[in-house]
Parts: sequence; C-alpha cells; structure tokens
Amino acid sequence: MEQTTKQQTPPTGISRRKFLETTAAGIAGLTILPSHTIAGLGHVPPSDKLYIAKIGCGGMGASDLGSLMNTPKKNAEIACLCDVDARMAADARKKYPKATFFEDWRTLYDEASDKFDAVCISTPDHNHAVQAFGAIRVGKHVYLQKPLAHDIYEARILTQAAKKNKVVTQMGDQGNSCDGMKTMREWFDADLIGDIEKVYCWTNRPVWPQGIPWPAAKAPVPKALNWDLWLGTAEYTDYIENLVPFNWRGWWAFGTGALGDMGCHIIGPAFKLLGLNYPSEVSCSVTNQFTGIFKEAYYPESGPVASSIRFKFKQQNGQDLSLYWMDGGIMPERPEEVDPNADLTNAMGDLDPHDVEGATVFVGTKGKISCGWGGSDPRLWQKNGSKKPLFAKDVGIPEKYPRVPGGTNGHYWAWIDSCIAGYDKANVESPFEGYAGPLTEAVLMGNLILRGYNIRTKTSRNDAVYGEMETYRYPGRNITYLWDGPNMQITNFPEANQFVKRTYRNGWEALTL
Repeated sequence: MEQTTKQQTPPTGISRRKFLETTAAGIAGLTILPSHTIAGLGHVPPSDKLYIAKIGCGGMGASDLGSLMNTPKKNAEIACLCDVDARMAADARKKYPKATFFEDWRTLYDEASDKFDAVCISTPDHNHAVQAFGAIRVGKHVYLQKPLAHDIYEARILTQAAKKNKVVTQMGDQGNSCDGMKTMREWFDADLIGDIEKVYCWTNRPVWPQGIPWPAAKAPVPKALNWDLWLGTAEYTDYIENLVPFNWRGWWAFGTGALGDMGCHIIGPAFKLLGLNYPSEVSCSVTNQFTGIFKEAYYPESGPVASSIRFKFKQQNGQDLSLYWMDGGIMPERPEEVDPNADLTNAMGDLDPHDVEGATVFVGTKGKISCGWGGSDPRLWQKNGSKKPLFAKDVGIPEKYPRVPGGTNGHYWAWIDSCIAGYDKANVESPFEGYAGPLTEAVLMGNLILRGYNIRTKTSRNDAVYGEMETYRYPGRNITYLWDGPNMQITNFPEANQFVKRTYRNGWEALTL
C-alpha cells in the first residue's frame, strides 16, 4: 500500500551539542528517564518569582508573553527568548532587552538551563513534543500551546514524562480557565438537561490553504529565517512561499489541520465535563475532489478541505456518547430552538459576530447546553418552544466551584503560581496528566483516520467508454476504526497505525521519543 508521507533527502551538518548527546542516553522507546537524571539536577525554583524561557516569540507566542507578564503578582520574569525567525523575535527582544536570546532551543537548554525555571512553548505542532520533552528532562516546568503534540505517541510520552518527573504542566487551551466551564459544570450537576445523548462540535477552520497539492515551485528562504531549525524533526523539503508563519497548519508534516488547531478548544468542554477518555470507535466523511474526468484528486500531504468525524466515547456515568466533529463549513442540522435567520455558530457558540470560530452543543433528554470555543458564553436551551436561550444570570444556579481569577490570562497566572508552589501543590486546569494528554490523544485519533482515508492500493478497470483505466482502492474509507486506546493502535485496520508515531528526520534521531 502507498505511504502517505513525503520523504526527502535532508541536508547534512546538523550540529550535535551536549544536550543531544545526553538526551539520546535518556530516551529510548517508551522509557521516560532514569530516576537519577532529575534527582541529580539540584535545581529549585525561587520562592517568589518564576524565571521563564520563551520559545516561539511571534503570533501566539507574543500573546502568551503578554499574558505571562500581566500577572498581578508580578512574580514572573522573562529570562530567555528563543526563535528561529528573527522577524518573529524582533518585538519581544525590544520589550525584554535583558532576556538572553537564542536561535536554537537545544542550545538554550544546553547552555542556559541555570537561568530559567520554566518554559513556555508556542511553535509549530511538529516540534512541540521534542521541545517540551527536552525541557522536562532538565527539570523545567512547561506551558505548551495546543495541541500538546503532533502525534498520539508523542502526547502519551509527554503525559508520562510530566508525571514521572513531577514538573508542573499546562496546555494552552486558555478558555478552560474561564468562568463558562465552571458554570456548565454547575448546570450539569443540577441536571438541567438530563442524560447527554450526543455532542456536536464544529469550527470555521481551516482558514489556511488545505486540501491542495504541495507547490512545485520552491522559493528562496527568507534571510531572517533559519529554515533548517524551523523544520526540526520534519523531513527535509525546500521552502515554499508563505508557508511561515501561518500556513504550515494544513500540511501533515508540520501541522494538525482544522481538528488539531481547534479540537482541544471545542471538544475540550465535553471531554472535561463528561469525564471522557479514549474513544472506542471513530469514523469519518471527507469531501471528494477531482482534477479531471474520473480522476480523483490525491493530496495525502495535506488535510482535507472539509471533514466530519464521529467519535464514540464512554461517559463517566457509563453511558455511551457519540461526539460529532465538523469543519470546513460543515455544520449540524439546525436545532428547532434556534431562529432560522440566526447565524448558527453565533447563536449557539461564539457571541462576537466578528470572531465566530466554533461551538459545542450538548444534547440532553431535557434540553441543550451550548457554548463557544473553550466553554465561553454558555447558554441553556429549554424544550419550551422558546427560541431564546438562557444565560447564567437568567438560570440562577448558585456558584459552587471557585473561579480562576483573570479568565484566559488566569490560565497563565495559575501555572506561574503552581510552578512556584511546586508539583504537589499545583492547581491548573489543563495539566498534561489527567486531562491535556488524553484529550490531545483523542483529538489526534481523528487526524489518524483522516490520514488513513488516503491509504490506497492501485488497481484497474475496463470502462465501456474510456477503455482500460488505472484506478485505486481505498480500504480505509467508509469503515469504522476500532481504537485500542491504552495500546495506541487500530485493531481492524492496522495499516493506519503508521500515523500513531512518525519517524524524525535524519540527524534528529536522538530526540526520538
């Protein structure tokens, strides 16, 4: 069967620093770290201030920096900055002139680990895991943007590593710390909508090129960008125009598509509030594309233009749950409670008409609860014929769960406070173990079947009009994938298991998790 990953010859000359050498000794297969590795570091964070190294300084990285440094306690300081793109780093270097700057995160860990206590990572998905794992192995606390990893295997390893090495972790799904999540938990506790029968999740993503062939024309690498370091673990390829800083998301070599970009935000509320874990079954539908008469487009390097995915979970109460994910303009059937003239996402999800990114809808036996991404703006839809939902102020359920001060900013502040307090006293909403890791695995399981959809074998048929035609068979389409979560494997279509764990580029083998 054809492989759906691109292989190219990498350049030579990737440097091997002491960090790589020591990491190679500490990582093999599913082994996390020898017990003596962390014990020998002897690094204790200060009692009153957290010194942070920031990896990835532009875009979301710039937003992260702002939130970290907005803490009312003024108990954080940016000690180091790291970015492979001088353009992305320019503003941060002006704002934090005392911070030591690095281009290579490996050099940062190797030469400056005594200057910081924690790292905040906001880089493309394909480098998340190695950068976070490298920090954990030198005893650093980690704030890592969503999704936690590029592959299921990486998410599992990060979860195990964080727990074993007792570092404080937080995934960057900042909406998880907003009041809406607490409000909905109180509504569920009050049994306002009865038993949950299904959940619908959708997003306006992708908002970048996707479902297209890899451009044939290469472009010169911008002088400010270290392309080799940006590629990191990914197979070498020539630079293409406008891939960075944003459009990498649609290519499987670097990004995790629409689902990876927003799944943790939009599936997250269901995952947390219903006590979900590994899905047991997953199936998908993907848009067809054609490039000619009877010639189906085949772009396995890129995510689909649009997709619909069904996950089957077991709820905490033991009941089965079907969760439906939709992207690329696909939406669920309009509920009868919603006015026919209303924008469906605006009505049930994000309230801001200029920022309509997605929605989560819980369908219960007595009504519905919906919210925007990250649990924002929850509302209750009653089965009473009304087309107007009730918001928290109208529902009147007393608050019983403590709110996170600062909302989305508080997601960062709680992590800072927890790093200073220590692992045993940590109080964060999205730690790798127990939440962010399993959630990311579930989200990436959806991507696994999207990629399994493109596995094909060559065949032929004799057409009455066009004669002998070369065709393909796609055994991964129109089936339900049975998922063995604990062992990270598809049991009924093993060909798709190639996407559980990828092979890193030559020269980066020491960082294979």
